Amino acid sequence: MDFKLHSHRFGTAIAAEEEYRSEWEEIIHVLQSIADKDIIAKHGEKSPNSKSVSKAINLLIHESLKLKGWVPESSIFNDPEYSQTRWRLDFAKEKISIEVAFNHGEAIAWNLLKPVLASELNHVEKDTQTSLGVVIMATEALKAAGGFDSAVGTYEKAIRYLKPLQNQLTCPMVLIGLEAPKSFIVKHEGKPKRAKVVKLTTLDRDLD
Repeated sequence: MDFKLHSHRFGTAIAAEEEYRSEWEEIIHVLQSIADKDIIAKHGEKSPNSKSVSKAINLLIHESLKLKGWVPESSIFNDPEYSQTRWRLDFAKEKISIEVAFNHGEAIAWNLLKPVLASELNHVEKDTQTSLGVVIMATEALKAAGGFDSAVGTYEKAIRYLKPLQNQLTCPMVLIGLEAPKSFIVKHEGKPKRAKVVKLTTLDRDLD
C-alpha cells in the first residue's frame, strides 16, 4: 500500500535512529507489502459481508506484524483493574508502540493519547514502556474508496488534533495515512437500513 507520513515531535527523525530503525523498517515493509489483491482476498475470506475493507487491512497488518515478533494487544499497565482492551496497545516491540485506528472519529484523541501513556511514568504500574508511537489510519481517499463508514476518523483529521494537544501529546509520534487502493473501489448495495453488501469493482489496473 501507498501511505503518507506526518511527524509529531520529530517522530520520523527519531524512527531513523539506530535504536529504532529495525522496528521502524519492519512497519514500513509490512505496509508496503500489502497489495490490492491481498486486500481483496482477505476481504473475501474473512469479511465478505462487511461494509468496508477495514477489517481486511487490519488483519493483514496484524498477521504480518505478529510474524515479525510484535506483541499484539500489549497491556500498558501491569494492573488487573486496567487490563481491558481500552488500556491495551494494538502492538508493541522494543521502544515502539503501534495503534491501528480505523474506529470512530471521536476516538482520535484517545488513539493519540495511548502512546503517551505507554511512554510516560504513571501512578499505575507499567507493563509496557515505549518511547515512540506510531498511529496508522485511513486517509480521506481510502475512507471514500474503501467503503469506510462516514464517522471513521482519518489521518487528515488526526493531524488537526496535534496542534491543540501539543502539550498533552508529549511522546514523539509518526502518523501514517494509508492511501486508497489503485485497482479497486468499494460500492454499497441495498437500502440504507439493510445490511450492506460489499461489491468490489476492479478497475483497469494491475492488482499489484
